[in-house]
Amino acid sequence: MDRTEIIYSLAQVLNCDVRRNEPMNKHTSFKIGGTADVYIKVDDLTTLANIVKECVDSDVDYLILGNGSNVLVSDDGYRGVVIRLDGEFRKISLIDETTIYCGAGASLASLCKFALNSGLSGLEFAWGIPGTVGGAVFMNAGAYDGEMKNVVHSVSHLASDGGIGRCEKDDLQMGYRTSVYRSNKCIITGVTLKLKKADPEDVRAKMDDFMNRRSSKQPLEFPSAGSVFKRPEGAYAGALIEQCGLKGKCHGGAQVSEKHAGFIINKSNATANDVKSLIREVQTKVYDETGYDLECELIIL
Repeated sequence: MDRTEIIYSLAQVLNCDVRRNEPMNKHTSFKIGGTADVYIKVDDLTTLANIVKECVDSDVDYLILGNGSNVLVSDDGYRGVVIRLDGEFRKISLIDETTIYCGAGASLASLCKFALNSGLSGLEFAWGIPGTVGGAVFMNAGAYDGEMKNVVHSVSHLASDGGIGRCEKDDLQMGYRTSVYRSNKCIITGVTLKLKKADPEDVRAKMDDFMNRRSSKQPLEFPSAGSVFKRPEGAYAGALIEQCGLKGKCHGGAQVSEKHAGFIINKSNATANDVKSLIREVQTKVYDETGYDLECELIIL
């Protein structure tokens, strides 16, 4: 018996939205990727714990997927279970006048709007980052001199052994595009954020400014996974790629954006292999010509 069939049957019993052989190009911002054996939307912590336990007991790989905005899924798909946090994991609430609790499955956009409507400042930098709150904490997302580590107070999680825990700010090990959750195998379930009271009009003006900057500089009109490479020390990935004459370079349907060389776009029905081969060419040429070794920010499955 296919071991994923056990998970599929359990998810049905638990009344989850569960699908077999789900195309992952429907669930990633790149619009690329083959099918996942099982795709499950999970609405609450008890259900998540039960499904993860069954995956572990059955030796089935599982993946927590947010908005799929920093992910490239193989053309062969994902052999295992993809879990999307939904329901209570998307709820946002005020704890006190400057503290927000947000489920990990909520979008950064919805959190930014909530903060704006609550007259709270500190998240303006995140307006326009197309991920979930859990994913943003996982990789310490940042832009325009702001980072999640500046506003996150604590993080709730589910361990692979089923234990429920919490990490306080000082234990999160948040650095450039990283956090303790990259290595501790825990699933982020919720985040507490500390912000500052502010005039909503000032907050809105900042958000609009950052969004306008994004729109003018980034290829938002094409499917992509955002910035592909981490910023190398002492330089900028996009500038190095442009310096090497790679702006507009194509492999199949994948292209180094002509608008911002740090982005690879799905210009015309690109495959994951198109993107990967283009990444390799960029890395090789940049290293040969500048000595910089570009490291992928993109998570490749």
